[in-house]
Amino acid sequence: MQLRPTPQGVRLAAAATTAALAAAFLSAVPAAADGDELAQVRAALETPANLDDDAGGNANADDPAIWSHPDDRDGDLIVATLKQGGLAVYDAAGRQIQRLAAPTPPRPGDEPGRFNNVDLIYGFQLGRRKVDLAVVSDRGRDTVRTYAIDPAKAEAHRAPLTDVTDPAAPPVFSSSLDEINEQATAYGLASWKDSRGTSYVALSRRHTSRIGTVRLEATAAGTITYRHVRDVDLPTSFALPGGGTWAPCEDPGEGPQVEGMVADPENGVLFAAQEDVGIWRIPLGGGSPQLVDKVREYGVPASYDPETEECAPSGPDPGAGGTHLTADAEGLSIYRQDDGEGYLLASSQGDDTFVVYDRQDPRRYLGHFRVAPGTTVDGSEVCDGAMVTSAPVGGFDKGLLVVHDGVNTPVVTDGNGEVRENTNFKLVDWEDVADPLDLDVTPGDWDPRD
Repeated sequence: MQLRPTPQGVRLAAAATTAALAAAFLSAVPAAADGDELAQVRAALETPANLDDDAGGNANADDPAIWSHPDDRDGDLIVATLKQGGLAVYDAAGRQIQRLAAPTPPRPGDEPGRFNNVDLIYGFQLGRRKVDLAVVSDRGRDTVRTYAIDPAKAEAHRAPLTDVTDPAAPPVFSSSLDEINEQATAYGLASWKDSRGTSYVALSRRHTSRIGTVRLEATAAGTITYRHVRDVDLPTSFALPGGGTWAPCEDPGEGPQVEGMVADPENGVLFAAQEDVGIWRIPLGGGSPQLVDKVREYGVPASYDPETEECAPSGPDPGAGGTHLTADAEGLSIYRQDDGEGYLLASSQGDDTFVVYDRQDPRRYLGHFRVAPGTTVDGSEVCDGAMVTSAPVGGFDKGLLVVHDGVNTPVVTDGNGEVRENTNFKLVDWEDVADPLDLDVTPGDWDPRD
């Protein structure tokens, strides 16, 4: 996530109405850099506010996943990470129905659990039964945590998730507790099943360009562990068209990391957003990654300033960057249709927009949009994670898009008048995205359980 100052319109909005915020926001919307119209869509619903302080349980929203009930749309769920605040489970109307805590530190002074990203596996064989799973990257403890989803409890809206993580599940990247505390740990996450029904999870390593893959395995005790399969290291420096090389400016000792990822097993690829670089298309079966779009800042020289602890431009823009994404490139998701068709969506965090690409040929740009403030629900800013589904969910007949909002309003203050960090998730009807961009709203025969 790229940290940015809270927008001025939000800082001054403690006493403003939602309608006033919407008007101020829309008047400040920049023109699309590449000439096409930036579509404005509105969220239909939102989840409760999460407050990232001790009083709020250190809950900082990040990444959502949408689970489809096998029989009853009233039982559909949104499972979402709250970092140190753990995991939240919402119904399809955005109401919280369960909260699961992140693990406590194993020793005094160790890092606590910190849930970063979440994805889903349908039909995992656990003993004699098949279960649907929510899989989570625990950035604080460098593990994959797994939660079985009970459809009956989901339908009844009562605590549908149960932790089935094996207590002996190993760290994903680290070799010791001390190394885990350095926090170069499991970060972004995407999951999928292959044609044989084997379940895999790809995880990026924080502060590096590495993506590791693990295979989920059931234990005799009815828990789930995993086994390392392979690593892929994305480039950290790049040749420029006019000669020379460029590397993104990072904090000392850190590399250009990946967070947002989504697996596309029907087309045999993993999409990964390298935050300061762009979107990669990586073959699941092995092969060379392909950079399919770049952030606008790609190639711009910058230097780290130890006094400000920030990177600042240190030379002219060589014009090697893309025209659609503004760093950071963040959450990725796929609107799935028949025969591997559909759309790839990406969060362009730096300008609070979302970019749509052709799923099979992601070099083909299809449009972009902003989730803008409405009269009852505010918009999405500084978006990290997002998920779209073409399956009907709750009252959303043509599919649902759920996006993180890093600057939720109305503003909440503490007893001293200080603004509390406030985040949540917005629920957007897919038809409201598809209509202004002339996108299809027909999923065909695609089913998330297939």
